[in-house]
Amino acid sequence: MIELKTPAEIDRMHVTGRFVAEVLSEVGRLADVGVNLLDLEHHVRDMIKQRGAVSCYWDYSPSFGRGPFRNVLCLAVNDAVLHGLPHDYLLRDGDVLTADFAVTIDGWAADSARTVIVGTPAEEDQRIIRATEEALEAAIEVARPGNRLGDISAAIWGVARAYGYPVNTEFGGHGIGRTMHGDPHVSNKGQAGRGMKLRPGLTLALEPWLARTTDKIVYDPDGWTIRSADGSRTAHSEHTVAITDGDALVLTRRASEKAPRGA
Repeated sequence: MIELKTPAEIDRMHVTGRFVAEVLSEVGRLADVGVNLLDLEHHVRDMIKQRGAVSCYWDYSPSFGRGPFRNVLCLAVNDAVLHGLPHDYLLRDGDVLTADFAVTIDGWAADSARTVIVGTPAEEDQRIIRATEEALEAAIEVARPGNRLGDISAAIWGVARAYGYPVNTEFGGHGIGRTMHGDPHVSNKGQAGRGMKLRPGLTLALEPWLARTTDKIVYDPDGWTIRSADGSRTAHSEHTVAITDGDALVLTRRASEKAPRGA
């Protein structure tokens, strides 16, 4: 079931989105050589408590997980990209860290992810991160009334192809509102002009993610952490957006992140 939101409801989601953006900015600031993933997890738990938010991840039990997720952050390193289970790991120079975060505030959800490089960056890692960021902005650009869901998927796929990266279609974007995950599914690969028409009030989490040399994935024994099947490095960028009468409204834009002209 797809629920269109009123402008007032989107405003409430924007409140949540600003907090999500604040948390991801803080994680990026703290991520440094020698920092333990569990310290990042517990720092964010404190931020959630102080804000009076509710984690969307805690006790999350989808069909693909192993038992309830008992953390408030997804933290994935290097070849890990999705649903990374925080664990006792000290970040190393050159690590690629993806943080994915979602909460509700007063019953309204927002979801966002970013990938950062710890310490000394490698050009190849910067390139794949840039590809996901550009794919996300391309998706946001076409998230307008009258366009179709396939236009978003095609925009993401087009950027990935231009960079030469394969695209996995098992996991992608999704509807969001009162809960973190809802209809419709938003594939990161598709054809323009296909799928449902975009209408004002539709809220979506758009999330291009890529592995450098494969579109296949494997799961860790923890049942959660998803990695590239060939061990190649990965990146993931995500924003919650609302379809309006004109340009899409990005509800999770970070203060340090430059929005494209007109966004």
